[in-house]
Amino acid sequence: MSKISSVERNNKRAKLAKQMAGKRARLKAQVMDREASPEERFNAALKLAEVPRNSAKNRVRLLCELTGRPRGNYRKFKICRNKLRELGNLGQIPGLVKSSW
Repeated sequence: MSKISSVERNNKRAKLAKQMAGKRARLKAQVMDREASPEERFNAALKLAEVPRNSAKNRVRLLCELTGRPRGNYRKFKICRNKLRELGNLGQIPGLVKSSW
């Protein structure tokens, strides 16, 4: 189980990333626009630098929904490998069957 503060920090980042996604996309499009003048592109780059870093979607970490574990997560289930195995053995994940040979 990870610390509650790190889970809350990650939730805060996810909320901020969702909130600022439109503004960041608009500014990045202005920066990458080759048709715009260099002054416009530079001003857009300065505005983009003022946007909080935690509003970038790649700063959000995939954490296990049950334990908050940061590593060994399956994106499809949003849980870590340990809990996936436990819940799979108990039959609580539909369609997941333990393989045997």
